[in-house]
Amino acid sequence: MSKPDIATLVKLQEAETEVVRLQEVLERVENEKNKLASRLKQFETALNENQEELERAQKACRDNELEIKTIDERIVKSNENLRNVTTNKEYQVLLREVDDNKKRKDALETELLELMDEREKSSGIVTESQKEYQMLEEQIRSEQAEIEKRSSEDRALLNEYLEQQEEIGKTLDPKLMDRFRRISKMNQGSAVTQASEAVCMGCFMNIPPQMYIEVQRGNELVSCPQCSRILYYGTIK
Repeated sequence: MSKPDIATLVKLQEAETEVVRLQEVLERVENEKNKLASRLKQFETALNENQEELERAQKACRDNELEIKTIDERIVKSNENLRNVTTNKEYQVLLREVDDNKKRKDALETELLELMDEREKSSGIVTESQKEYQMLEEQIRSEQAEIEKRSSEDRALLNEYLEQQEEIGKTLDPKLMDRFRRISKMNQGSAVTQASEAVCMGCFMNIPPQMYIEVQRGNELVSCPQCSRILYYGTIK
């Protein structure tokens, strides 16, 4: 490998380092957005539960009112029948029916008052929850938009480095590019690193003396025996 090839690999590594950094930044941004969305979803779930509770309370009131209406109709019918009975036994039976229905109606009306109170409380909770949800939704949408705005520059920069990588890659042997990618994947985006004072600056392990001399010469491709990174010596321009 010639020195210009090493210089090209160093440039490729610089682009790779920025690509990895920006991808991590954008991943954190996406996680932040997802957390905000999850927070809103949790609040939405709570709001739905409150609305379901209100619907149950409303249904309970309707059912109670319907039963009271039905009992009223029975009482009216029983009173009408009382005027038409011919025996004392029939009269006593109907009278007991009226009395039982009135007692049931009284109990239902007491229960209805409690149900209406629960319905009122549920309605207030839903109203308040809807207001809070709307405020939270506006806040989170605003925060997400701000996050997206901040990250747009990083996305554009990432695309630039990806294009730069592609252009640099075209000037290198495909086998070397494959090796670069493989080493980069092994080392979290670091495939090329400097060697200084017989130490690999990627894994900070010592390099054998003869190998370090070869790195200093820069006439061939040398990889760290520990981390497999491609090594170069000094400052590459």
